[in-house]
Amino acid sequence: MTLSVFRAIHTAVSPHSLIFRRSRASFCCSVNRPSSSSSAVSATPVSTVRIPLFLREATGTATISELHAWRKWAQTLVSSVGSKFEDADNGPGPELLCREIRWMLEDVVEANLDVVNRLSDETAFGKDGDVVRLRAGLDELYCLWEERIEKRRPFQYLVGCDHWRDLVVCVQEGVLIPRPETEMIVDMVEEVVSRDKRLAEGIWADLGTGSGALGIGIARILRNGGKVVATDISEVAISVASFNVNRYGLQDKIELRQGSWFEPLEDVKGKLSGLVSNPPYIPSMNIAGLQAEVGQHEPRLALDGGKDGLDYLLHLCENSALALESGGFFAFETNGGSQSKFIADVMTNRSNFSFRDVKIVADLSGIQRFVTGFRQ
Repeated sequence: MTLSVFRAIHTAVSPHSLIFRRSRASFCCSVNRPSSSSSAVSATPVSTVRIPLFLREATGTATISELHAWRKWAQTLVSSVGSKFEDADNGPGPELLCREIRWMLEDVVEANLDVVNRLSDETAFGKDGDVVRLRAGLDELYCLWEERIEKRRPFQYLVGCDHWRDLVVCVQEGVLIPRPETEMIVDMVEEVVSRDKRLAEGIWADLGTGSGALGIGIARILRNGGKVVATDISEVAISVASFNVNRYGLQDKIELRQGSWFEPLEDVKGKLSGLVSNPPYIPSMNIAGLQAEVGQHEPRLALDGGKDGLDYLLHLCENSALALESGGFFAFETNGGSQSKFIADVMTNRSNFSFRDVKIVADLSGIQRFVTGFRQ
């Protein structure tokens, strides 16, 4: 199992609860830093993206003994909360928090894993006066972990990235942290395009792209002629997605457009080979009861689906027929259960017979998570 997959499995339990990884102006960079001659990515708003810890230049130093002292202090904070987070809202327990300490060291220390392993082994320190280079200063490390425990700030926001599928994508406040179950949409698309060359070379849309993870995952499996148009109403999300698209060199395959749902897609109306979305689908009354990492820190804009959680899902249903070409594929993520059944019924029986082969697909936990189908 790769480190990325291991982190993904152990850092997100469900869309309602995350178990994760202080923003400072000195660690910001322009979203346009990765340059390209391509014009495929639309001009992004003037905004900044915080560089993830693992991508920063190592400008600080510390001794092994200083890092060991930080680790022991961080573990003491974990011990002080015990199972309080788990008992309160199904939050992270001590075992997972201790893993996060190691993961943070892996991102911060500019060295091979031998140094991190030495920090984790009480009996294998060797020369504790050895100096190692750091991508963040000790003061920042202390501040970050204090925020993790005292404010329950998501781990991904602390380190600035999320391990999703085979990607490591930049994330920050204002952008939803990608969930492991959403990876299944990429698998579904891969299966569909493997059977239909026309779909593999067509235009796909990712509505509400957030970090751009889903759009990037799909773009990497499309054939040379295929492309993705990814939209989001959030300026922060478009900036972060642009950074991620550029980092993976996909400027020629992904075009980012800021706007609400289908509004930026007028020029490709009726021409889409595929349409995917992980929209806000949590009922408004349930937001207050979410895990603290989610409800107190992730953007409500990306979570709140209205009274029944159906506002944006129904909007997708109502507009997909006009957006997709004949034979085009759609995949929507839902809250599961009765919500997915309702959406499947809408697409099957209340859409003037515009769709065929509509079905509900379970996620890896057995939750009836996705609704998929094809345009007639």
